[in-house]
Amino acid sequence: MCEGRAVPVDDLEGKVALVTGASRGVGAATAYALAEAGCDVACAARATETSPQRTEGTLDQTVRRIASTGRRGLSIPTDLSVDDDVIAMVRTTKEHFGRLDILVNNAAITFIGDLDIPLKRYDLVMQVNLRAPLIAIREAAPLMAAGGGGTIINVSSEAALYPHPSLLAYGISKIGLERLTIDAARQLASSHISVNCFRIDIAIASEGFVANTPSADHSGWEPSEVAAEGIVWMARQPVTYSGRRESMLALRHREGIMASRLANPTNHVPRTELFDGLAPTDGPDYFEEPYPDHPADGAGDVAGQGR
Repeated sequence: MCEGRAVPVDDLEGKVALVTGASRGVGAATAYALAEAGCDVACAARATETSPQRTEGTLDQTVRRIASTGRRGLSIPTDLSVDDDVIAMVRTTKEHFGRLDILVNNAAITFIGDLDIPLKRYDLVMQVNLRAPLIAIREAAPLMAAGGGGTIINVSSEAALYPHPSLLAYGISKIGLERLTIDAARQLASSHISVNCFRIDIAIASEGFVANTPSADHSGWEPSEVAAEGIVWMARQPVTYSGRRESMLALRHREGIMASRLANPTNHVPRTELFDGLAPTDGPDYFEEPYPDHPADGAGDVAGQGR
């Protein structure tokens, strides 16, 4: 973890960003916030107006919001469970905008289940949440290096560090993403590419998270724009700021950013290290399958923000 304040120095004006999961929630809010900061933004997800998903939000809506800032947006319909789609997503961004400076691996899916989770669903979670970011980084890194450097941000979750009931596959994928961050940061430093992890450990009322927790009280959850502010802050850091696994709540306190938009902010204190020991079994379990009739072998309408 980073000790002490980091000072944002990077002007984002004219840079090109690619954000996954940009049809709704944290991804859509981040794409818009990057555009407000001066970036042109490629937006990747499955949901479009011609091919909507059951969870609210489309790429078309996000691109229209980007256009309202005066920046350029690009919709790239992408199924992150398909390797070729991930490769095409990165290459299309470069072909359209001529460069790629920022990659935000935000998209994630979850299926409810622990050791009993169907393996097809487990594999799909790993494909979208961990394999797709790896492929995207491998494709983006040479483009960034050719342009003099870049920034990669992987979006994680408190579930990476704590064994929440019913989120076994999701949590494993997120701790894997944090490890990928550390390894990629070391390997890409010489190319002037920073790689960092933004861990969402404050409850965010993204459409997907709300869909996965229908019985929870969402009144104390922050809007997606709060998390987006932190991700953009991270994108502004110098290239020497790399290999960091940052807690959203810790960043709020350390850097004075992401002020709560709630009348009564939560007093929750998240973990900053992987849980060690036997976790309690009597805690609340808010997570439910939002679309129980969905087939196990396709990403489809699965809620995109399980965190």
